[in-house]
Amino acid sequence: RQGREDQGEARERVSQPAAAPDPNGATDKPKKPQRKQGFFGFLGEFALIVLIALVISALIRSFLVQLFIIPSASMENTLAIGDRVVVVKTASYHRGDVVVFKDPDNWLESTPVSVGPLREVFEFLGIAPASSTDHLVKRVIGVPGDHVRCCTATGQIAVNGVALDERSYLYSANGVQVRPSDINFDVVVPAGEVFVLGDNRSDSRDSRYHLCDAVGANQTPGQNAFVPESDITGPVVGIAMPFDRLTRFHIPASFASVPAPGPAPATPVVTEKPCWPAPMSGAALVSRYETALCAAGLGPV
Repeated sequence: RQGREDQGEARERVSQPAAAPDPNGATDKPKKPQRKQGFFGFLGEFALIVLIALVISALIRSFLVQLFIIPSASMENTLAIGDRVVVVKTASYHRGDVVVFKDPDNWLESTPVSVGPLREVFEFLGIAPASSTDHLVKRVIGVPGDHVRCCTATGQIAVNGVALDERSYLYSANGVQVRPSDINFDVVVPAGEVFVLGDNRSDSRDSRYHLCDAVGANQTPGQNAFVPESDITGPVVGIAMPFDRLTRFHIPASFASVPAPGPAPATPVVTEKPCWPAPMSGAALVSRYETALCAAGLGPV
């Protein structure tokens, strides 16, 4: 009986034909279900890519690079009105660099410009240049400990006893270049601050202009003329737009010969400034100061 059962089982196995081999040598495998990707699936992936790109742009703008629009002529011909400049926040700056900095103490006297919410978003993401009115752009002439004065016998600005040859960047028009300064000053830059000037010296409200600012009871006269290093956004590395003005900036060669600064004082040392030494206040001080500035060709910017 056992033999008959075995034979029956054998007959059942034989009765099931074997699968024919694939002539191409392929074997049957279970197929994976294909993912269906329609229009909405593509749209979701595209939105994710855009979101990642915007986050990266915002991070770059916040910590690495920021664009600014030049609003005035104070840095001509180096920078023209409407130029889009690139500021690297993580880069160090040196004497001779062009830097963007936050208004240290009401230098601008301008009213805030209101922008739409969409523009604010674009500026935050770094897509649009900053339109804020509380930043300035100037050239660093003196760093902490530098002795900066004007003028030498040849009419130049001297830093640590070395006269600067500024002909490569000072403003010129119709073949005539502005003088390094039409007013005299003599200062030592205090610790943690810098002394800045515009390249268009006859049209720049820079450190010279604020040497005679009124100060509080606990402040040193002339203190408002210096920019705290903590207010500096970073050096301008070049012009990004318009494309016909695409430029990368370098420190002018004249600054290479300037000696290292001396010990930086805790407060500024101002031994000469373009205003009357006698204490004055109110309209008399404003009138005399404006008269001196107008005589020197230094009007507001």
